[in-house]
Amino acid sequence: MIMIFRGIKTLKTEWSVKMARLIEETDYFTLHFLSDGVYGAIAKHGQGAWSNAGIVDLGDECLVFDSFSTPSAGADLRRVAETITGKKVKYLINSHYHGDHVFGNQAFIDATIISTSMTKDLFKEKNKIGNLAKETKETKDYLNQLKIQMEKSQSEVVKASFVNQFNEMSKVLEDLPIMKLVFPTLLFEDKLVIEGSKRRIELYCFGGGHTPSDTFMYLPEEKIAFMGDLVTENLHLPIVNPLEFKSILDKVRLMDIGTFVPGHGIVGKVDLLESVYDYISYLMEKSNEALQSNQSLETFLSEFQTPEPYSKWRGMNGIKDNLSKVYKFLDR
Repeated sequence: MIMIFRGIKTLKTEWSVKMARLIEETDYFTLHFLSDGVYGAIAKHGQGAWSNAGIVDLGDECLVFDSFSTPSAGADLRRVAETITGKKVKYLINSHYHGDHVFGNQAFIDATIISTSMTKDLFKEKNKIGNLAKETKETKDYLNQLKIQMEKSQSEVVKASFVNQFNEMSKVLEDLPIMKLVFPTLLFEDKLVIEGSKRRIELYCFGGGHTPSDTFMYLPEEKIAFMGDLVTENLHLPIVNPLEFKSILDKVRLMDIGTFVPGHGIVGKVDLLESVYDYISYLMEKSNEALQSNQSLETFLSEFQTPEPYSKWRGMNGIKDNLSKVYKFLDR
């Protein structure tokens, strides 16, 4: 079955409104001017885009970063990219394998689709579309389960996360009959540079924290980074390796970046990165304390009280799911 996850909280700041200027709006996303020829496509809640994307005018051709969660949203992204730049999309970057970032790939089937080799392997292993009738039934069953959980939820924050999940998966269900999985065709490992006639972009993979392999895109002249889900806004994003996640962010800290485009949420400055870094540090600190005092995972989670501001962060599974993952990781 196709599975994606997320809950997003968007908080507007004076900086983001001023610097990431809204220039276009579609059914799926809002397009924001970041620099001459560089744009952030910020997903609208529950409309079938789900994650953020980027558009970069390289000079003679165009590049897109991530492709949204449905073929329909991906096609809209390509239309806007080629209209606003006047160039054909030559490259599509897949930051990681999660469906909300790659299920729009088929709209770019004639472009060069780039990822790490591990991301491609995970994409092929984890994202599979079987018999359409079976996929449709399973997705409808999942939506019914979400509806029950929405009704039972006592927390408005958690309920909002279930609502967003329900709406996004409903859009995936609508596109299932036309959905095809299109895999990356150009692979790299640690770094890849693309030199356009107008600007240079750099792709980096310092390892895996959110997934086993996470790529981000850096524009050195503009000091802009499209971070995928290495940076998100007020979201309990899934974590597979907290140590490597912190190590990745430590390396990003050393780079000259003024503008961060998160995988989910609005465009911001370095405080977006620091927020995620502090969150992972907090999870590790509390998990280590529990392990050092010989607390079982069950006792640790039952006694844990979510502090501010994390109680307001979105995500269906909340902070305790990540605490469980980090505890088990450190216990190994």
